[in-house]
Amino acid sequence: MVCDLDWLSLADDAVRQKLVDALDQAERNEFAYHWRLQAREAQLPPPGAWRTWLVLAGRGFGKTRAGAEWVRMVAESDGAARIALVSSSLAEARSVMVEGESGLLACSPPDRRPSFEASLRRLRYPNGAEVRLYSAAEPESLRGPQHSHAWCDELGKWRNANDRAIRAWDNLLKGLRLGVEPRVVITTTPRTGPLLQRVIDAENDEDMVITRGSTFDNAANLPDRFLRAMDREFGGSQLGRQEIDGEYLREMDGALWTRAMIDEVRASPERGDWRRVVVAIDPPASAQGDECGIIVAAIGFDGIAYVLADCTVTKPTPERWAQAAADAAMAWEADRVVAEANQGGAMVEAVLRAADHTLPIKLVHASRGKVARAEPIAALYGAGRVRHCGNFARLEDQLCGLLMGGDYAGPGRSPDRADALVWALSELMLSRSRNPSVRSL
Repeated sequence: MVCDLDWLSLADDAVRQKLVDALDQAERNEFAYHWRLQAREAQLPPPGAWRTWLVLAGRGFGKTRAGAEWVRMVAESDGAARIALVSSSLAEARSVMVEGESGLLACSPPDRRPSFEASLRRLRYPNGAEVRLYSAAEPESLRGPQHSHAWCDELGKWRNANDRAIRAWDNLLKGLRLGVEPRVVITTTPRTGPLLQRVIDAENDEDMVITRGSTFDNAANLPDRFLRAMDREFGGSQLGRQEIDGEYLREMDGALWTRAMIDEVRASPERGDWRRVVVAIDPPASAQGDECGIIVAAIGFDGIAYVLADCTVTKPTPERWAQAAADAAMAWEADRVVAEANQGGAMVEAVLRAADHTLPIKLVHASRGKVARAEPIAALYGAGRVRHCGNFARLEDQLCGLLMGGDYAGPGRSPDRADALVWALSELMLSRSRNPSVRSL
């Protein structure tokens, strides 16, 4: 069935049902693949003579489906199309862009589905259009090939070591010269980095269009449990503004930590055989304190430090934060509990002993300000000697708010979580005594 179905996307359910009832089975099968009837307006290509379309949106927005459907539209309408698919790795290009639930194979009608030649990194459509897969980690693979169109997925995730992400992008653009109107679509969750920053800075160019969106824009197609979990874990945090709301967060001038730095050291949250595990506590200065920072970290036999958990408690009583620290120490089999004792050291030890008299406690005293203590720890991140085993939204917000010169510009009145992390990593990485002693007792 060939017709202009744009009007049907605006029709009510009764009109749609009447049309469906009039179709035979072959027409119904085809009807299911008309993307314009299913898509939200933000998922459809914008009008105009754009060259670059950036879809900058939160997790679960429907970016992958938008990119895949655009590629299908181009390929089915032009047998001469030569389309590049670029992801952070070939494995992700295949598993997400090609074979994923919203990828090219899933969204193509059976009679027009491309054949996938995995060994050649190529898809071929029945009309002759071709799609080739590339990894942004191999920028030289994009030097030479020519394309008429390109789809770049998760641009913010492309690794920028040795400027690989920028070189991959530049090589892709230099080869985007086939056909009458070469175009590139970018679908990504915003993550701070030089390449995505460069693309966004071109927003006012006449050949650039940016579509922004939130996870909750696609709520009708997402499980309620997922939406609640995202809001619970990330809601109200700067990381939530990035991962849920799709907001691009620019780095603060003079920040000791940047989001790009933290993203570079993120690791899978797997439990390992650690050489040492510590729980560090930054107790509130008073009973009315907002938070008690509690961070669990470990050092592996590889000499790398791993941030394992953020067990911080808000609006805590002394009994509550002490019990939370004791529970964390037991759960992670910690060798030591490190607690800042500048504010009532005897009280800190007493409430911890009351929670668990067997806790291996070490009290530490701050002789320098929070930012000064944080500087050598930030240097360890820059040297690649720390990993974050998961996403710690509020902790990372505080880290990115610590500025050189002693200022704090992050959320809350004090970086309690960040300070606890600094104590934990100082104990593991900078302490003179780095061998386990308590666990063996």
